[in-house]
Amino acid sequence: MQVNTYLTFNGNCKEAFEFYAKCLNGKIEAMMSHAGTPAEQHVPAEWRDKIIHARMVIGNELLMASDAPPDHYDRPQGFSVNLNVNDETEAKRVYDELSANGKITMPLAPTFWAKLFAMFVDRFGTPWMINCD
Repeated sequence: MQVNTYLTFNGNCKEAFEFYAKCLNGKIEAMMSHAGTPAEQHVPAEWRDKIIHARMVIGNELLMASDAPPDHYDRPQGFSVNLNVNDETEAKRVYDELSANGKITMPLAPTFWAKLFAMFVDRFGTPWMINCD
C-alpha cells in the first residue's frame, strides 16, 4: 500500500503545480484539464481549462491534485504536507521559495527534534511543514 497526498485548489492548480515542480525539483507527469473529458459537460465553459487531475513525482514520492469544482472548494485545514529534507542548505532554499508570499506559522529554525523545522501556508493555501533531521 502507498499513501499519496492529493491537493485541491480553487482554480489555480496549474499555477500551483508548476510552482511546486520548480521549488521541489519535481517532474509533472500528468496535467489534464476538463476539456476533452467526459467531465467537460458537467462544468461551466469557463472551467473547462481547469485541472481535473495532475500528478507529480518528487524524489520517490507522488503528489497529486486538481481544481475543486465550482462551489466545492474548501480551504485546506487540519493537515500539512510534510517535507523531510536531509540537507540544511536545501531545507532553507525550499523554505524560502515555498513560503514566499504565504503565511509563516513557525519560521525555519532549530528544534529539539530536528536541525531545522518550519510550518507555513503557501500562497496557494497549502499547509506545509519542513523537517531537516
